[in-house]
Amino acid sequence: MEELRIPIFTEKRDMKDFARRHRMAGKRVGLVGTMGAVHAGHLSLVHRAAELCDIVICMIYINPAQFTVNEDFDSYPRSMTTDALQIQQAGAHAVFAPKTFYHVIEDSAADADAAAAADKAQVVGQEQQVHPMAHETWVTVERMQQGLCGQSRPHLFRGIATICIKMYNTMMPDVFVLGQKDYQQNRVIERLTRDLDFDVEVVEAPTVREADGLAMSSRNVNLTPEARAQAPAIYAALSWAQQAAQQRQVTSATDLVAEVTARIAAAGGRVDYVEARHAEHLEVVQGDVTAQLTVIAVAVNYEGKRGKDVRLTDNIVIR
Repeated sequence: MEELRIPIFTEKRDMKDFARRHRMAGKRVGLVGTMGAVHAGHLSLVHRAAELCDIVICMIYINPAQFTVNEDFDSYPRSMTTDALQIQQAGAHAVFAPKTFYHVIEDSAADADAAAAADKAQVVGQEQQVHPMAHETWVTVERMQQGLCGQSRPHLFRGIATICIKMYNTMMPDVFVLGQKDYQQNRVIERLTRDLDFDVEVVEAPTVREADGLAMSSRNVNLTPEARAQAPAIYAALSWAQQAAQQRQVTSATDLVAEVTARIAAAGGRVDYVEARHAEHLEVVQGDVTAQLTVIAVAVNYEGKRGKDVRLTDNIVIR
């Protein structure tokens, strides 16, 4: 096995020192954020950051504030050693894998236990009584976080927006590279970066797909074999919609949404949403989808190996 040569920082102060030192030397710092279980999609983001920057930092952290007690925080795939080696091979210069990104209560027990407790307390619905010294500051992007994933997961973008700012403050990037698969998340991050005057360039890289079209996701490994066979219907339906609209066979947002929904459901997916939205500001598109830049975004639930649903998202832009 290849030797791990790049540093893995677990403390925020050490990560800040590394980033600050390189910025003071005039280096351009790039950031890639992951929750681990690294795959080719993540690695493509590291490659893109390396093209744009002198120094690339990749974060591996499962952000508890993006989950509720009924979701897959505990079962989310974890593979730190393998992840770090892949990230190194892709061209990153450091990994940030914080013990926790949230405030650790000083009167807690051992350090590792205290960090785990700080994370666990941020899972939405986990703590009935919140410690008076616990983390309590949150960032919201008021309109853009509503609807789509925010409809069924209203906690999600509060967690994402807050940790994004914590990442900016800790790793001080010039460039933040994101993957197109997480479309709504990317627009939320772009908007908070603009609105709060962060001098960070947000770059969106194309979605990387399996041979059968399924968007690469860390959650794919949790699909049952039957669900894995059903899931490529998502991209097949989206590709149909893009082609139908571009060839002006079907341009009605209502008709496209209905047909994409039907195709995914017919293949066994349980559709959370299929929606046509303006590709920049995410307002609902009505009428002809070719009259403006439109994204068709979907979220679909499938059966998971561990008894919990696996939720997959994807999208396609109609130009």
